[in-house]
Amino acid sequence: MTDQNAELDAALDRVVEAARAHLAAVKSAAGRIDDDDVWQAYVDLNNASFAYDEKLLDAFGEVTPWDVESIDPDEADHRFGLGIDGSEPGDSTDPYPQVISVRQRRDYRVPSVSALLRVADVARRNSVPEDEDAGPVESVGEAVLELLQAGDGSLSSLDVPELEPLDGLLTVSEITEPLDLEAYEDSDGDGPFAPREGDLLVGRLDEHPFLSDEEEDHAGHNH
Repeated sequence: MTDQNAELDAALDRVVEAARAHLAAVKSAAGRIDDDDVWQAYVDLNNASFAYDEKLLDAFGEVTPWDVESIDPDEADHRFGLGIDGSEPGDSTDPYPQVISVRQRRDYRVPSVSALLRVADVARRNSVPEDEDAGPVESVGEAVLELLQAGDGSLSSLDVPELEPLDGLLTVSEITEPLDLEAYEDSDGDGPFAPREGDLLVGRLDEHPFLSDEEEDHAGHNH
């Protein structure tokens, strides 16, 4: 084995070792954002991959699928390892004093009540154990709530042919206190969304559904 081949094997071993170290750091961080160990392991893996790619190119004119550039560890620490105020990682004492509140409203037209009830019945039966009686879905509102529950509350669960989306909006506000669910009755649908003193509306996004020409004609006839 030539010295060049030995260097290639050693460079590849460093890539594997760096990849394992990076994975171990990621697992240890368990989703923690801006973890310093994960970042250092990432830099090591990046640079080991870059070195191997360069040696492979020099030796055989071949390349890896890794499109990476070398990262200067010292420069990386300076650019990414310090906080906005120049503090070291983990020393941040600048929590944002406000709470960000995102609120969304979307309206729907029901072209066929019976069709909506049928699809909600299916969703309910799928969520109830076989030895329990699911009971029928008896109203439009109950049907929509059933679809939302089946989709874990995501509005994407309402993207079904049985509902025609109308205009909607999304707002982003800075508020002083987070939502306290215990402060409102289950029947109170207005209180949790009502602005309070000190709340600041940052802006809103208007949503306009895309409708085909045929759907626009149908919607127009219903006005």
